[in-house]
Amino acid sequence: MVQHEQKGRGLALTLQWKRCVVHKKTVLAAAPVMIGALALSSCSSSKSKPASAGGGGNKPSYTIGFQGPLTGPNAQLGINIDNAVKLAVAQANAKGDLPFTLKVAEADDQGDPAKGPTAAQQLIGNSNVMGVVGPTFSGATKAAQPLFTQANLASVSASATNSSLTDPANGFKTFFRIVPPDSTQGTAAADYMAKALKAKSVYLIDDKSDYGVGLCGNIKTQLTADGVNVVSDSVAAGTNDYSAAATKVANSGTQAMYYCGYYADAAPLAKALKNTPYTGKTLSGDGSNDPKFISLAGSAGEGWQFTCPCLSAAASTDPTTQQFVKDYTASANQPPGTYSPEGFDVANTLITVMKPLGTNVTRGAVVTGLRSVDFKGLTKQIKFQPNGEVTEKSIFVYQVKNGQITEVGTVDKLIAS
Repeated sequence: MVQHEQKGRGLALTLQWKRCVVHKKTVLAAAPVMIGALALSSCSSSKSKPASAGGGGNKPSYTIGFQGPLTGPNAQLGINIDNAVKLAVAQANAKGDLPFTLKVAEADDQGDPAKGPTAAQQLIGNSNVMGVVGPTFSGATKAAQPLFTQANLASVSASATNSSLTDPANGFKTFFRIVPPDSTQGTAAADYMAKALKAKSVYLIDDKSDYGVGLCGNIKTQLTADGVNVVSDSVAAGTNDYSAAATKVANSGTQAMYYCGYYADAAPLAKALKNTPYTGKTLSGDGSNDPKFISLAGSAGEGWQFTCPCLSAAASTDPTTQQFVKDYTASANQPPGTYSPEGFDVANTLITVMKPLGTNVTRGAVVTGLRSVDFKGLTKQIKFQPNGEVTEKSIFVYQVKNGQITEVGTVDKLIAS
């Protein structure tokens, strides 16, 4: 810790003490989001030493940041990813072949665009952070990314799907994501309802968020192209009583209803719909595709379907993925959820880029490395297009069956069958 100035120590020691006080204040501002000890020890003596690895050695330490909701109504979607990041870092350190030691720093934005910049600044202000997994939600990503770009700090999202995020006009030069955009999911969801479910009319409800509006907008465009009649509605996230919205859906006579929002609101909507005579198919997107939806909706969630650009680790028979499930469950004391495999992949992609840089890892070098990375993850082969989009894209359909989320298949195969 920083030592108090003492008389007779000389001008040089006085100046050193002042520098350490400033450093301490800067780091402590981000203290709530840190994991592990920060490198304040350099201020405990006149010599600066790199952080030790595994209790010994002289390896430098670098940090991978995470930004997403760790509290709030939809926190589980962030926790799913955060736990995966911690697992990837722990495994990389345990393997022992890194030229450095890795740490994790967390920034909780509650999935709120208004809190996105503050959370981003916490990570940016930690000069040891060389790359960020996240942000998790599209709105928070859009709000935070200008700061990440200005800091030349890579942010690689495992889940932010709003199509506009990779528009070159935004200037988000350090943003990458390993999931396809809502334009891909929206097209697939529309085609699935029109061609696999044979729906002639669909009722769309968005939650007025960047994610919800964007997803429903893309679905509507493709449904119209498929010759499906569309009824559109918007209900702000956080609405407690969905009875009015459910009544409108029931009275619409539509054959399918698709909700564009997150599980915290999809669940009460499901309960409200169960109290109406509506008999159409009920669907939602990746924001609702989580066991938390089932625990909140109860029996009203039975039969709901979800489209998602995400891999269900539990449904996979791949030995490597099943090992991930075991390791994740043991580490987090809960099974992996939506976007846990993707979060694991993002963290390992960053580690893959950082490792060959040795002890000279910089933020700029990580950004450059991501542009040419070619990494085989659990979910896909991870390679990025110039705009930060991942090259491999698949959309899955899941369904609540007997109180569990089960995989139905990929949209293309379901349509073909």
